[in-house]
Amino acid sequence: MRRAVVTFVAFLLVCGCASFPAETSPAPPVVRVWPPLDAKRARPDRGLVIKAQGGTLSQVTVHESGEPVPGGLDRSGTVWRSRWTLRPAAEYTVSATATVAGGPATVALGRFRTRAAGRTFQVAATAPLPGETVGTGMPIIIDFDTPVEDRAAVERALEVTAEHPVEGVWRWTSDTRVAFRPREFWAPRQQVTVTAHLAGVRAADGLHGAVDSTFVFTVGRSQTSTIDTRTHRMVVRRDGQIVQRMAISAGMATTEEYTTTSGIHLTMDKGNPVRMVSPGRDEGEPDFYDMMIEHAVRISDTGEYVHAKDNLWAQGRENVSHGCVNARPDQAEWFYTTTLRGDPVVITGTDRTLEWDNGWGFWQLPWEKWRQGSALQKAGRDALMGAARVNPGLP
Repeated sequence: MRRAVVTFVAFLLVCGCASFPAETSPAPPVVRVWPPLDAKRARPDRGLVIKAQGGTLSQVTVHESGEPVPGGLDRSGTVWRSRWTLRPAAEYTVSATATVAGGPATVALGRFRTRAAGRTFQVAATAPLPGETVGTGMPIIIDFDTPVEDRAAVERALEVTAEHPVEGVWRWTSDTRVAFRPREFWAPRQQVTVTAHLAGVRAADGLHGAVDSTFVFTVGRSQTSTIDTRTHRMVVRRDGQIVQRMAISAGMATTEEYTTTSGIHLTMDKGNPVRMVSPGRDEGEPDFYDMMIEHAVRISDTGEYVHAKDNLWAQGRENVSHGCVNARPDQAEWFYTTTLRGDPVVITGTDRTLEWDNGWGFWQLPWEKWRQGSALQKAGRDALMGAARVNPGLP
């Protein structure tokens, strides 16, 4: 189908001998489409722009493979932009109508094709997992299968939609990983949808996203645990009410390694049992250990867990562990059973601080410092909810 621009003009048929002053009808508006209609190798990363000159756009419909392409008008009603980049190696059909008061309408009809991607990248893994129910402190973590150079372009394509809207920002922790954190903990009992609109996104020279990716997770009940290593006590609150008190023993603090970190931890995963081996020590050396620990809930990447141990003589009285927090076996089993990934565990009382990049220690960073890790913030763009419209320019 060739493109077509049709101008509709209304004519007034005048009969009789009377004379009337001539009226000048406004010129028909001009519709410009970029990429141009009939293009065969349009750039997918620039999106689609339709502009009316001498009038306003009254109707725009764009489809790809029979599906509508999301987009919107600017405040003037003269420019329509696709919300996201375009899919590589795809055909788009366009119908745009521009009108002017008291004058004719112009309709642009046609289609174009985008070029195929050379190298492609996609989402390799996510946390939470699709369908997972998590705690109120849970970050959103996306891993890509290829290093990303244009972080701003990729970040702009990430959309987070929560039933209870929040302010949040993505932060890059490596060339292949980006994490989203709300300003405050998630409101409990809601669904969150994450969409990576990667199709057509240019992540590096010759590297484009080929497909979009969407997953949904649920924020469950609110559960926060506080641990005071000085009083050797752990208190678990669910929806603001105390549901468990536990006597604990924390790190003995004879070395930095054996000192439990203070700060806002998140539960990351759990196992029953978990094999724990002393780092950097061989069998026969002092302080070497290799044991299976039951009902272990991990809270950092440096080997810290909340776990079971038949260590009743120390729990509630003395810190004697190698850095973990241990509790009475039946209470540790209860904690293991009731824990969701992303539940906050706040530890106080030691002189070793949890680093923000140790596990999911993201809540250790003040909000403004967290924002500084966003490629969009560095570019001076608004990254609320991590999503921004594609803003290509007309040629």
